[in-house]
Amino acid sequence: MTDELTPETPDEHEQPIKQRKNGLYPAVSDELADNMKSGWADTELRDLQPIEQAPNAARRRAALSARFPGERLVIPAGNLKTRSNDTEYDFRASTEYVYLTGDQTDDSVLVLEPRRDTHEATLYRLPRSDRENGEFWLNGMGELWVGRRHSLTEAEALLGVPCKDVRELAEALKEATGPVRVVRGHDAGIEGALTDKVTAERDEELRVYLSEARVIKDAFEIGELQKAVDSTVRGFEDVVKVLDKAEATSERYIEGTFFLRARVEGNDVGYGSICAAGPHATTLHWVRNNGAVRSGDLLLLDAGVETTTLYTADVTRTLPINGRYTDLQRTVYDAVYEAQEAGIAAVKPGAAFRDFHDAAQRVLAEKLVEWGLIEGPVERVLELGLQRRWTLHGTGHMLGLDVHDCAAARTETYVNGTLAPGMVLTVEPGLYFQADDLTVPEEYRGIGVRIEDDILVTDDGNRNLSAGLPRRSDEVEAWMAGLLGK
Repeated sequence: MTDELTPETPDEHEQPIKQRKNGLYPAVSDELADNMKSGWADTELRDLQPIEQAPNAARRRAALSARFPGERLVIPAGNLKTRSNDTEYDFRASTEYVYLTGDQTDDSVLVLEPRRDTHEATLYRLPRSDRENGEFWLNGMGELWVGRRHSLTEAEALLGVPCKDVRELAEALKEATGPVRVVRGHDAGIEGALTDKVTAERDEELRVYLSEARVIKDAFEIGELQKAVDSTVRGFEDVVKVLDKAEATSERYIEGTFFLRARVEGNDVGYGSICAAGPHATTLHWVRNNGAVRSGDLLLLDAGVETTTLYTADVTRTLPINGRYTDLQRTVYDAVYEAQEAGIAAVKPGAAFRDFHDAAQRVLAEKLVEWGLIEGPVERVLELGLQRRWTLHGTGHMLGLDVHDCAAARTETYVNGTLAPGMVLTVEPGLYFQADDLTVPEEYRGIGVRIEDDILVTDDGNRNLSAGLPRRSDEVEAWMAGLLGK
């Protein structure tokens, strides 16, 4: 990275310029400062069309307005987070902000001001960096350093919402009167300006509402989730084609291969990819991805592409690294497949959310009893939850802008609720025999299997969005052989 310039201290009417202590230029001459103010072409973008999700975002804001009449509502996008010293992590806007605006710009804030029976929405954003005070070339966040940002006029055209300078917002909020709610945890400066005007209980009600609003996906969201899944399928194909290179290096080769697909076709991965080979497959969230990849072992790959609109897939396959399951690996895999089949069959409108979990767990409990790993009867096993030593986790969750979407929803709405058309959830049973588990025969130890698909609840049942990836063990082997030209 290059070293940013250090200007003279600006006067009181200018925005302060962020300075680096040990910059190589101690000052900016008046002549250079004057030179940099002029000679630039007009780059304002005109005739911009609204982004695709602008109408959807407007409908969501209208529903939010109706839910909290007469109250000021503040939804921040969030700020950059420091990775180390003066470098930041890539910015990811808060889910609530993206859901209500379609925008992904750091430091921005959506404010809904009460106006009689409705609200007036305003987006507070940073305008283009200032050329008069030198911000655009002297500040580390200026556009010559990090790229051009949209003007407020451009943002209005794209997002369909009036835009104002966010640097004026904190002071305005300090003077605000009447009831206020804010989505917490994203912008400390905005929360500080509202510290005497909000309560944790009221703010939590806002967060819960915005979580529950996302339970049913609209047509745009379903389309984005399908895009995410389709790219994920291609990412899995990429991985199979380079398993020989992963064997020569480590799980990181798998992680990097999938990440390339995610960055080329989307925004990023939707969560840390789990590239778990051998006994690492028994660790549910193995994201270190620094282990060996060995022929004869299994690879549990749990990964998802996040689209440019931030909707993510979440898919898992457990693959034989050499292309063929051993007899015991196949036995365990087929049991998990059978459990997933039972779980998917239970996903339909009007069913309890828990039904697919219960159906999958019953199959796994039956298999564990059948193999003599646990004493039956099955009803006793399920009542006491004894199968959980090897099944560990729940069988699925909501999916959307977050990989674990709608997480703040009330229990009665989510896990104790009822499935309805438009919901998207994962079905992902697994069996995990830890390498140090002395309660199972030695040959089981170190085997971990999970199969996960993204399922849309439809009017008459469900649709597997990730059906493009084979699931049955013989189909997985044939698919891998085809990709490897065997």
